[in-house]
Amino acid sequence: MNGLLILDKPSGLTSHDVVSIVRRATGERSIGHLGTLDPMATGVLPLLLGKHTRLAQFFGKAEKRYTGSIRFGFATDTFDAEGEPASAPAALTQSLEDLRALATRFSGQIDQVPPVYSAKKINGVPAHKLARAGKDVPVKPARITIHNFELTSLDGDLAEFVMHVSAGGYVRSVAHELGEAAGCGAHLASLRRTQAGDFDLGHSITVKELKALTPAEIEQRLPHPRTLLPEMPSVIVDEQTAGRIRNGMQVNVAEFSDAPLLKVFSSPRELLAIAQRVAGTLVQPIVVMG
Repeated sequence: MNGLLILDKPSGLTSHDVVSIVRRATGERSIGHLGTLDPMATGVLPLLLGKHTRLAQFFGKAEKRYTGSIRFGFATDTFDAEGEPASAPAALTQSLEDLRALATRFSGQIDQVPPVYSAKKINGVPAHKLARAGKDVPVKPARITIHNFELTSLDGDLAEFVMHVSAGGYVRSVAHELGEAAGCGAHLASLRRTQAGDFDLGHSITVKELKALTPAEIEQRLPHPRTLLPEMPSVIVDEQTAGRIRNGMQVNVAEFSDAPLLKVFSSPRELLAIAQRVAGTLVQPIVVMG
């Protein structure tokens, strides 16, 4: 099965758990998720199936949207509710408006330090593995963009929020740093991803739905290949041209916009390759699906 599956991940499952569930449901062994979700988190988790796993490199910059809650009063070592307390309990004394004023610092381009308990790779090893082994975790700040971070309500020590953030941004780090700014510590209490790139919860399938569907029915629920990577124009080529592309040869295709990359189809639904413009209508395949 080839395509992109948008799953609504439930709480309590790791991204690895989800891959195992999808393998059993689809019969497809080659599966890769586009960005992890922590076990506590729920929501949109895109997974590439079959030959489409070769497209992962083109999805790396997808922005994300979230809703969730932040609990004030103490920090944790993981920056979320699954961690151990990392600061003494302290009462929240700020109002919602006070917290909103503090939250304005998390806007636009910022340098963010990822949590040490994260999938961030340190010399090829996930940071969380080093942290759990008691080793030093030299995480470095990364430049991210927070397009929107709004605290929508405050009930006691629990604040609800919405966030729109660039790829590579950690919501947990924002919760932790906001707690530091408030002087009482804080951690992420809940998180739901509502959108990843161009796909939102409206495109998603729950795990319960997935398990009730046959592989053929699952395939029918996958987004049409033409909707993937919408920034790239699409062209359909004849069989002779398709053969040349399968052999990695440069070809001329129908006129298309001046985008540097395009999706090449051998039929309306069969994605053959991603090609790069060489000059004019001459393109070079850079990823061939076979």
